[in-house]
Amino acid sequence: MPMLKSEDVRRKTPDQLRDDLANLKKEQFNLRFQKATGQLENTSRVREVRRDIARIKTVLGEKSRTASAS
Repeated sequence: MPMLKSEDVRRKTPDQLRDDLANLKKEQFNLRFQKATGQLENTSRVREVRRDIARIKTVLGEKSRTASAS
């Protein structure tokens, strides 16, 4: 899964974002496990996943604030 673009994230519904977030957290767990066992090959993916998680959380927060303000 390539790094997400913020425009793509903003187009998604909150349910889709929560699904993506769950998948990214699973991937992050697996990457941490691979790193601990010395099997991690693509070390830059750890950083990408962490940033994608932050990007999704930011957009979810924005969407919930605009929904509650309306």
